[in-house]
Amino acid sequence: MAKIIQNHEECIGCGTCIALCPKYWEWDEDNKARIKAGKFDENKKEYELEVGDIECNKDAEEACPVSVIKISN
Repeated sequence: MAKIIQNHEECIGCGTCIALCPKYWEWDEDNKARIKAGKFDENKKEYELEVGDIECNKDAEEACPVSVIKISN
């Protein structure tokens, strides 16, 4: 299983991840992107989601202008 982690606090809301990978990303009420169905850790200010296949999330990670998306295996 791979894990997608997003530092939500540092997100600038550019929407690149949503455009590249709308199956996994959506807008949050604070006009920042978030992982759909991701679990939010209030202490770390991060969204996290375990997935079987990273699909387009690798593209989102590489395209994020502020590098707040991390994929780990």
